[in-house]
Amino acid sequence: MGKIKVVSFDLEGTLVTLDFSQSVWHEGIPELYARRNGISFGEAKAIVEKEYRDLGERRIEWYDIKYWFQRFQLGDHTEVLQAYRHKVFYHPDVSPVLPSLNQEYTLIVASSSTREFLPHLLDGVEGYFARVFSSVSDYGHTKSPAFYRKVCQEMGIFPYEMAHIGDSWQFDFLAPMEAGVEAFHLDRSGEVNHERSLKSLLELSPRLHGV
Repeated sequence: MGKIKVVSFDLEGTLVTLDFSQSVWHEGIPELYARRNGISFGEAKAIVEKEYRDLGERRIEWYDIKYWFQRFQLGDHTEVLQAYRHKVFYHPDVSPVLPSLNQEYTLIVASSSTREFLPHLLDGVEGYFARVFSSVSDYGHTKSPAFYRKVCQEMGIFPYEMAHIGDSWQFDFLAPMEAGVEAFHLDRSGEVNHERSLKSLLELSPRLHGV
């Protein structure tokens, strides 16, 4: 093994498809809002999604389901998360990669998903990961360079001893690279032609040996 000791994964869009989150944010919450306010689902969806857009994903509240339930006065959020658990799907390249990498590296999750989502999103694969970090719930910010440095401190390693992979150019590639972490951009669409872009998690292991 080379200098990499810890391999860090983004969660949504990298290990898990967006189906679960999309259903919660764009079906479950608008449906509750429609019922609470006596309007149609279509009207509620338009209102709710405009609120999401107006806040924007650079604000940590954007990721916080407790914030939105309070803002929309919807009560408790646990039932809507439970209702869409059947929508949690892993990408096909996950099942062969995690057991293989787990034999050689310490695996962790470094995600913007909040603690409320994590048990649902990790159901069935949590055993592969030594630690799970939520930038929003644990540190109160998005995945910044400071977040990745804190993760390395928690793991007791130097940044150059960790590799991170995820599908966000900003949060999973540029931010960890700025922190000194070896980062790879997961681009299953193949649209980004960059030397650190991978089309599949299956390409990760040989690239780690080349670091």
